Amino acid sequence: MKSIGDFKQEVIKINNQINEEMYGRGLDWQKIDILGDKIIILALNRRISVLKHVDEKDAFTARLMDLALLNEFKIRFKERFEERFRLKIRTILKDYDPVNQLAGTIIITVQPVENFLKTIDNFS
Repeated sequence: MKSIGDFKQEVIKINNQINEEMYGRGLDWQKIDILGDKIIILALNRRISVLKHVDEKDAFTARLMDLALLNEFKIRFKERFEERFRLKIRTILKDYDPVNQLAGTIIITVQPVENFLKTIDNFS
C-alpha cells in the first residue's frame, strides 16, 4: 500500500501540472487535506494578467471567464486523476477568489481514499 502522504504528493503534482498547462504557471503554494471521500485543496493561484485587466473594466465578463476556466480545469483534473489512480470521482467542486487569489477545490471520490489505498499495491 502506498502511504496517504505519497497519494497527497501525487494529487499535488496533478493539480500543479494542470495549472501550468492552462495558465502558463504553477501554483505559488497548495495545501491538501483528506477526510474520508473528500480531498480538499487550497491553493494560492496568481490571477491571469488578462483577466486582471478585464476584471478592472467588466467584472461580470471576467467572472464568466473564470467559470469557463474552472469547468475546463475540472474536466482535465477528473480525467488525469482517474487515469492515474483508477479511483473514480463522484464530483469536483471548485471556486476561485480573484481578490485574494485563492482557489478552493473539493474532490469527492466514490469511496474513502484510505480504504482505496488499502486495496492497491501501487499507483505508479
